[in-house]
Amino acid sequence: MSRKMTAEEKHVTELVRRRMKESKSSELLGFDVESVHDGRAIFRLDVRPRHKQIHGVVHGGILAALADTTAAIAAYTVIPKGVEIATLELKINYLEPVPGGRVKADARVLRKGRNFIVTECEIFNETGTLAAKALLTFSAAGGNTLRK
Repeated sequence: MSRKMTAEEKHVTELVRRRMKESKSSELLGFDVESVHDGRAIFRLDVRPRHKQIHGVVHGGILAALADTTAAIAAYTVIPKGVEIATLELKINYLEPVPGGRVKADARVLRKGRNFIVTECEIFNETGTLAAKALLTFSAAGGNTLRK
């Protein structure tokens, strides 16, 4: 059972959707924004043949990119306006192969510091089974944010 989004969460989610359309890599990979709010982001990916490696399952690099993108958006929700982030470290464990269907990435901020944001991202396959789990660290510096 999912909870109803507040007006602010709907606003931020729509803002992120508009900004993600500017990202050629997200467009190419087919990432969609499901919801975004304080310290959390949920993205989804409808698996296409282009996402699969030679053994017929989603390529690990695609899942890592999905985790990185989703976690970065979660991180952006907790930093002040004018701060830009960059991925400093990404560690991912692949737990189950993903043969197809709709994949969901659910990222949360674990800790926000002055210079670093630590996040985790869980990726679930179509049946809701945990397929991968990532831990990501982002460095923060002056620049722009998603909030305007």
